Amino acid sequence: MNQAEAAKRIAELTALLLEYGRAYYDLDAPIVSDYEYDQYMQELRALEAEFPALLSPDSPSQKVQGHASSKFEKVTHTVQMASLQDVFSFEQVDAFLERIAKELPNPYFTVEPKIDGLSVSLEYANGVLVRGSTRGDGFVGENVTENLMTIASIPQKLSGTNLPPMLEVRGEVYMSREQFACLTAQQEAASEPTFRNPRNAAAGSLRQKDAAVTAKRGLDILVFNLQQIEGMTFTTHAQTMDTLAGFGLPMVPYNRYPADAAAIHAAILQIGEERETYPFDIDGVVIKVDDLSQREQLGMTAKYPKWAVAYKFPPEEKVTTLQDIEIQVGRTGVLTPVAVFDPIRLAGTSVSRATLHNQQFITEKDIRIGDRIRVRKAGEIIPEVLASESHAPDAVPYRIPERCPACGAPTEKDAEFAAVRCFNPACPAQVFRSIVHFASKAGMQIDGLGPAIVQQLLDNRLIASPADLYTLTQEQLLSLEGFQAKSAANLLQAIEHSKAQPLDRVIAALGIRNIGQSAAVLLCDRFGSMDAIRHATAEEMETIDGFGSIMAQSVVKAFASDSFATLITRLEALGVQMTYKQKTAVDTRFSNMTFVLTGTLPTMKRDDAKALIESFGGKVSGSVSKKTSVVVAGEEAGSKLTRAESLGIPIWDEAELLRQTQADSSNA
Repeated sequence: MNQAEAAKRIAELTALLLEYGRAYYDLDAPIVSDYEYDQYMQELRALEAEFPALLSPDSPSQKVQGHASSKFEKVTHTVQMASLQDVFSFEQVDAFLERIAKELPNPYFTVEPKIDGLSVSLEYANGVLVRGSTRGDGFVGENVTENLMTIASIPQKLSGTNLPPMLEVRGEVYMSREQFACLTAQQEAASEPTFRNPRNAAAGSLRQKDAAVTAKRGLDILVFNLQQIEGMTFTTHAQTMDTLAGFGLPMVPYNRYPADAAAIHAAILQIGEERETYPFDIDGVVIKVDDLSQREQLGMTAKYPKWAVAYKFPPEEKVTTLQDIEIQVGRTGVLTPVAVFDPIRLAGTSVSRATLHNQQFITEKDIRIGDRIRVRKAGEIIPEVLASESHAPDAVPYRIPERCPACGAPTEKDAEFAAVRCFNPACPAQVFRSIVHFASKAGMQIDGLGPAIVQQLLDNRLIASPADLYTLTQEQLLSLEGFQAKSAANLLQAIEHSKAQPLDRVIAALGIRNIGQSAAVLLCDRFGSMDAIRHATAEEMETIDGFGSIMAQSVVKAFASDSFATLITRLEALGVQMTYKQKTAVDTRFSNMTFVLTGTLPTMKRDDAKALIESFGGKVSGSVSKKTSVVVAGEEAGSKLTRAESLGIPIWDEAELLRQTQADSSNA
């Protein structure tokens, strides 16, 4: 690879890592596994090492990702909350140990499990907790004191006498696997989106504006470092850990070792073997120089301390027996094969099912019922089948059935996708999932109407389509097991209130393929009513900025269906909103202008910036095109900014956006 090729790949990796980092750290909603993220980061570091002229101080390899949210007061850390250098093999561990041994006489190390949670700072004044904050970017975090005070394992007053006048410690807030399972069950019962893993559940629960929500989530903490202290001095990390434990702080377990690679290897392996016995998830092992003066001597890079590394566990894989392949029929009729296998423990949880995606996936890997299969679960991702290790003697190649298992209708290969689909609109599996989606928070937001109740209504033949929800009566609900007068009245009231949901919600609730909430808003902004959308052509829809041909064809195809048209007619007759109340802008200085927001703005949340633009008559799109009028860019703006620059589109920062909106309209 030459330097030009390396520069292009570094730019690609930087954009990916910034996008993935924002989803993980700022939004608590990861879009790739830890393993995939680490692989991209390793590739970036290798290229930067090979081509040092291309190394930027703003590279994700050089800066801690994460930003303080504008919904919390910001806290500037007196002591930087640094990240750790990751290593992925014992060879890399040995290289770290050898480097330290060359620089220091007789170094000792502490070894401890690396908890997969959210790093926070706790500050105590004369033994009383006065402030707690998140790490943020390592220099500036979020003040979440009130939320941290709801965590039972955090002492609000330290124990013992002769407490220091000032103390700051660093810990990891986590959600136990047991608590995570309970929370997930509650969210599923309420038809709410679930967190992907305990780490994101912990982060999302702690970063709540309402501390009462945090209090219900059952979070815990373990402290792993002394940040600063007044009135006491220490020579080793081990001494600080023992002293903090004496103050009543819950501490991460650790052991102390000389610079003996074999002993540290054994400690890592032991922690790996014991990881399932911990109540919390761990994703590796932290190795630190114990002597505090030696740490000072070694110093830090811009992002990492030179005196510590984090050994990351490789993706965990196990072999089990495939007992069956079940077919799930989705809301749009897609038949998805699911592997059902003997339960195994992966990353601390019991796993017995994994998607097999489609027929092509099964054929390529030659997966057959009865096979010994290899399954992996890397961090928070859904378990996946990697390969078939061996076939059972009587195993035969598997084919997705030619008839839908839910309704018996013939299945067809979807011409657009590598999927087999049931096209019967009356298929009970599709009806169930479509009604669940219709009532969900992504649709009509009917509180209390979760999957279990939808299934109960279907089983008792009280509903057969979303429209039937609006014909339910108190008498019908009281005939069902589990319903009392109050719960029946509450559900009927929630259904009635949903009639007033705006048209974009109705469109999203209908579950048209490729049409989510953002696309629904675009349609409603352009056409204004259900009737106008129904009669619009694909060509007219494609003139909407951010609305592609596939989306347009999906809408036209949906409205061409007799069953869909009947559903719309019934919903309208039953009082569901069918017109769109356009947002009126008193000052229309941004009329006919399309904005794109990218990166993290210094003080404004993206939704606030979007609302500000729309209040002046502008539109906000998710993608940059020749039709884009202005790109508003914040920190870590990625490919959208690059494309805007290549197209010569004006670029504003937050300050310019505010100046444009605060200026007199005659001068804007």
